[in-house]
Amino acid sequence: SNHVLKGINLKIYRGKTNVIIGGSGAGKTVLMRQIIGLETPDKGEIYIDGENIVGMDEYKLAIVRRKFGMVFQLSALFDSMTVFDNVAFPLREHTKLSKKEIYHRVMEKLRALNLEGAEDKYPADISGGMKKRVGVARALILEPQILIYDEPTTGLDPIAARNVDDLIIETAGKFNVTSIVISHDMTTTFNVGDFISLIHNGEIRITAPPQNLIQSTDPEVQRFLGLSGVNAQKVLEQRARKTHTDYDFSHNNKHPYDF
Repeated sequence: SNHVLKGINLKIYRGKTNVIIGGSGAGKTVLMRQIIGLETPDKGEIYIDGENIVGMDEYKLAIVRRKFGMVFQLSALFDSMTVFDNVAFPLREHTKLSKKEIYHRVMEKLRALNLEGAEDKYPADISGGMKKRVGVARALILEPQILIYDEPTTGLDPIAARNVDDLIIETAGKFNVTSIVISHDMTTTFNVGDFISLIHNGEIRITAPPQNLIQSTDPEVQRFLGLSGVNAQKVLEQRARKTHTDYDFSHNNKHPYDF
């Protein structure tokens, strides 16, 4: 009888970084699990590339899930495996590639994410920032279309958190992926988001580019921004100076994913 999500209507914009925010218990995690087919909604539809995955059989769903890569909280690396083996794990589990092919693919990703030379190290021997990069490399190794970050800055100090922001932006540009970021960190939200969706009382209150969100007259949006304690406009101005763009993508996307 407890409906976490109530008539959610959400579009994820292809090729953009889409941030989903909301208070604790708002339904962000449930929504994420439904997007990748780990939970089934009581009713409604979830379209990935024009296919409704609700009611899809497990075989077809497994194929759809290959379109997603997941970057977990605190990286969730296997402590007993080297960096190389952590990144290679999905290839060994889900493909029939030769050892040589796996080696070349893993090293390519490690080089692209500035991890060359760390392949033989264990998670305990590398920094938090490097662990996050390893987590991203592992998520990218099957070449997904969509990369999901689950609370990527949880447990990090402000400097490390901003480095993760840079990593999200760098990854989106370098690998041409659609990004979905589940976050409570409002600095991260305005640093990386091309579109921001606020969940409130189980519903999507707004989906908008960052500047439009700031200018929204919706009282719940303004209340949420106020409680965050973050000067969102200042974050956007710093972002614009850093990247020389105004980040207004309000009319750029014609083919969103629909949930």
